[in-house]
Amino acid sequence: MAEVVKMPKMSDTMTEGVMAKWHKKVGDKVKSGDVLAEVETDKATMDLESYWDGTILFIGVEEGKAVPVDAVIAVIGKEGEDYKAALDAEGAAAPAKEEKAAETKPAEEAPKAEAKGAAITDADLEKQGVTVVRMPLLSDTMTEGVIAEWHKKVGDKIKNDDILADVETDKATMEVMGYADGTLLHIGVEKGAAAKVNGIIAIVGPEGFDISGILNQGDAPAKPAADKADAPVKEAAAAAPAEAQEETHTADGSRLKASPLAKRIAKEKGIDLAQVAGSADGGRIIKKDIENFKPATAAAKGTEAASAPASAEKSAPVLAQYIGEEKYTEKPVSQMRKVIAKRLSESLFTAPHFYLTMSIDMDAAMAARVKMNEFSPVKLSFNDLVIKAVAVALKQHPNVNSSWLGDKIRYNEHVNVGVAIAVEDGLLVPVVRFADGKSLSRISAEVKDFAQRAKAKKLQPSDWEGSTFTVSNLGMFGIDEFTAIINTPDSCILAVGGISQVPVVKNGAVVPGNVMKVTLSCDHRTVDGATGAAFLQTFKALLEEPVRLLV
Repeated sequence: MAEVVKMPKMSDTMTEGVMAKWHKKVGDKVKSGDVLAEVETDKATMDLESYWDGTILFIGVEEGKAVPVDAVIAVIGKEGEDYKAALDAEGAAAPAKEEKAAETKPAEEAPKAEAKGAAITDADLEKQGVTVVRMPLLSDTMTEGVIAEWHKKVGDKIKNDDILADVETDKATMEVMGYADGTLLHIGVEKGAAAKVNGIIAIVGPEGFDISGILNQGDAPAKPAADKADAPVKEAAAAAPAEAQEETHTADGSRLKASPLAKRIAKEKGIDLAQVAGSADGGRIIKKDIENFKPATAAAKGTEAASAPASAEKSAPVLAQYIGEEKYTEKPVSQMRKVIAKRLSESLFTAPHFYLTMSIDMDAAMAARVKMNEFSPVKLSFNDLVIKAVAVALKQHPNVNSSWLGDKIRYNEHVNVGVAIAVEDGLLVPVVRFADGKSLSRISAEVKDFAQRAKAKKLQPSDWEGSTFTVSNLGMFGIDEFTAIINTPDSCILAVGGISQVPVVKNGAVVPGNVMKVTLSCDHRTVDGATGAAFLQTFKALLEEPVRLLV
């Protein structure tokens, strides 16, 4: 009897999955344990395995398409078996009929059907040698991607492993491959424009194939936003692809070709791309060109340019009007920054925040840290002491270690402390799991590893999921105190300032002291003022007597 394969629920928050890639096709033999496909969930890309032996009789979801949990995605059975009964039982007979009707039409009649408005699927097109390239889901939080660079143009011959374009996501700039042989027939998203996940970005197929029917049935190409003042320029260059807002040009207005990595390195080093000679095809500037660039000429030019205004100022009258030039640079918002803006806005405007600030005497903690580092296998930081103190205090105050879930409050018995880490494009929050049971040296080693992998963009979804409380420390940047926005669904976040040497009163005398200020941001839906204050008192006591962290 034919077995129906449904979209499984692969994470606790998953409502639908995107079929990233099929490893099998209709007619293939499969065994239990074989990987059928790769499915992109809201957390990561995971393998979908078969639980049956048999032949794939039906595939109901194209690559790049999203389907809800429990929807039919395939049927496995005996070779030649009628699988319609299994589909009918699941209410999926309609797709099967459409597929059968599509199979009976000759390839040369497909463009005519498209012209009449008949729906045609990606699977139908693949039978005619046509591949629709869609915006892939390249990260767990990605909703759209920006085309940073096209490496091919319409009319170019494409091979299966050719890189078509660079796509900027909310995490990084990544390469998109065509996975097809043929001619690039259409580019649906101009450079610098954004396309939704699963939107058409290109079409590859036999030269001369009529693609009008594909475009007519939806997924209209995205266009980059343009000011009204740019309209005459756009009309004059209608035949050429639009340039991104951040495109680099030479003094005579001609475009400079450079890879995204080369642009980023040049920006970091302060190198003017107009002075760099490109060694790749068409004079394109790549990473090695930036690394080998010697800025001696540029420095000389800068000196000459600077000397002219200096001379003019010397000879100018004292009361002469100073003439300056107003300049600014605008850059498109990165995908990571978009996600940060959306989530923090939702947190601040949804969760009723209130703030509790406390000063902590750090003299004993400073002395204890010096002594601990004489024996610790890794160098302990004050942030490690803060994380450990937070974890121990949370076990004594479970109401603070809670999560708001809308219609219920979850009181977490485990302690997973999220640690906010700044990266180039924004902020990541990896999680130290079961922090209350870990030693200070273990916590320190984990945080250092997280920081290194975060900056290298090598953190995995499992690293930043599941926090029950968050610590954000800006003390190392010289910040005395600040307030932080809660990392939902956590109930609280602790903002940690630097240690300042200030006058304090001890035993009736004013003496120098080392004080650290912390501010607890609380969600008033789950934590009341007295509850948050009691937690801070315990946290303060632990740091002022750090020996309590060791017992």
